[in-house]
Amino acid sequence: MTVKDDSFTDWKNREEIAESMIPMIGRLHRERDVTVLLHSRSLVNKSVVSILKTHRFARQIAGEELSVTDTLPFVQALTTLDLGPSQIDIGRLAEIYQADDRGLSVAEFTAEAVAGATGGNKIDRREPRDVVLYGFGRIGRLVARLLIEKAGSGNGLRLRAIVVRGGGDQDIIKRASLLRRDSIHGQFQGTITVDEAESAIIANGNTIKVIYANDPSEVDYTAYGINNAILIDNTGKWRDREGLSQHLRPGIDKVVLTAPGKGDVPNIVHGVNHDTIKPDEQILSCASCTTNAIVPPLKAMADEYGVLRGHVETVHSFTNDQNLLDNYHKADRRGRSAPLNMVITETGAASAVAKALPDLEAPITGSSIRVPVPDVSIAILSLRLGRETTREEVLDHLRDVSLTSPLKRQIDFTTAPDAVSSDFIGSRHSSIVDAGATKVDGDNAILYLWYDNEFGYSCQVVRVVQHVTGVEYPTYPAPAV
Repeated sequence: MTVKDDSFTDWKNREEIAESMIPMIGRLHRERDVTVLLHSRSLVNKSVVSILKTHRFARQIAGEELSVTDTLPFVQALTTLDLGPSQIDIGRLAEIYQADDRGLSVAEFTAEAVAGATGGNKIDRREPRDVVLYGFGRIGRLVARLLIEKAGSGNGLRLRAIVVRGGGDQDIIKRASLLRRDSIHGQFQGTITVDEAESAIIANGNTIKVIYANDPSEVDYTAYGINNAILIDNTGKWRDREGLSQHLRPGIDKVVLTAPGKGDVPNIVHGVNHDTIKPDEQILSCASCTTNAIVPPLKAMADEYGVLRGHVETVHSFTNDQNLLDNYHKADRRGRSAPLNMVITETGAASAVAKALPDLEAPITGSSIRVPVPDVSIAILSLRLGRETTREEVLDHLRDVSLTSPLKRQIDFTTAPDAVSSDFIGSRHSSIVDAGATKVDGDNAILYLWYDNEFGYSCQVVRVVQHVTGVEYPTYPAPAV
C-alpha cells in the first residue's frame, strides 16, 4: 500500500471515530447539561470534519497533534458516569492521563478526574432563566445565536424576547433574515421561521417575542410571561447607572451593558474580575471588545513578570458608528469613509484597565486606528516588565496560560506563520496571542493580540450572563491556578 493510500485510510478511520463521538457528545449535552470540550473548544453540535480539525489544532498550542483515537475512550468513559451539569475538557484529560504513571485505566482515571461532577457531588440543574435583548444589531444578533446554540437541554439561559424600534413593513421578516444570514459570520446553524401574527421569531424551536418600543418605560415584560430576566442592552445609548436603571421594569431583574460602563457601573471582563460581581448588583457592563482583548494577557503577564507601564495600539476593524462614504459625523474623523481610509480615533480600553485590574498600578496608555476590514482587530500591547526575560520564556508562559489556567477560555495561542485577520473570524476567545509576532528584549515585551471584536466579545458577554445567573457550570479537570 502506498503512503497516499495509508493516509487516506487513516483519514477514513478517524472520520468514523469522530462520527461515533457525535451522538455521545449530544446526549451528554441534552440529557445531563454536560459540555464536552477539547482544549476549551466545545465539541457540541460539531460536524465530523470540525471535530477532526479541532483535534488537529491542538498541535499548534500543545506541540503535538491530538487524535480522536486518544480522546474517544474518554468520551466513552463519560457516558458511563452519573454526571451532573459541567464542562469536561477531554483534551486536558488525555494530556494529564498520558503523564499519569499510576497504571489506571482510562475509565478509572476519568471517574477520578471528574468526581466533583458525579454522584453526590453533582450540582443541581438550573431552572431556565429568561433573557431579553434590548437592541438587535451586530452584537445583539451574535449574542442571540450563542444563546440559541447553548439552549441545549432547555435548562440554563432562554432567550425570550428582543426589543427594537418599529421599522415599517416586514420589519420582523427583515430582522429574522439578518439573524439567518450574516455576511461575516455565515449562515445561522439551524432553522428560523417567523410568526408575524404573534410577532415572534422561532429559531431552533426557541420562540423569541419581538417587542416594539421606543423607550424602556413602554414595556411591561410580565405581560409577555417574562419574569426575573436578564436584559442585555446592545444599544449603548445609556451607559451610566441612572440611564440603565430605566430597564429595571416589571419582569427584569438585572441589566448587562455591551459597552464600557460609566461612573460606578462595574466593568466586567470574564475570567479576570467576574468573581467580584456582588450578588445584589443589578447593573453591570461587559466593558469593550478591546478591553476584553488586552486585560486577560495583561493580567497573565503582570502575574508572572510584573508590569511597570504599558501602551496599547489597536488596529480595529471599522464599525457601524462610521460612515460608508464621507458625510457629517459628530466625532472627529469618523465622518470619513470607513471602507476607504485608515482613521485615527481614541479608545477607552486603556483607562478601562483600571476598573478590571484595580491592583495593577502600572500606567497604561492607548490609541486606536480604524482600518478597512469588517471584522477582527489586533491589539499591539507594549509592556515594560518588572524583570528581564526571554522571548522563549514569555511564549512558553502564554502557551501554558492558554491551555491550563483559569484564563484558557479568554486567551488563545497560535503559531501559524501565515495567520491573518480573517483566520480569526468566529474565534470564541477574547484574545489570541500571535507567537510569531511576539518580541521580547530584556524587560520589554511586545504582544500582538488578535481578537474577533464581534464574536469573541459576544462570547464574553454570554459568559458574564451565565455567571450572574448561576448557569456557569464548573470545568473538569480544574484549571491550574
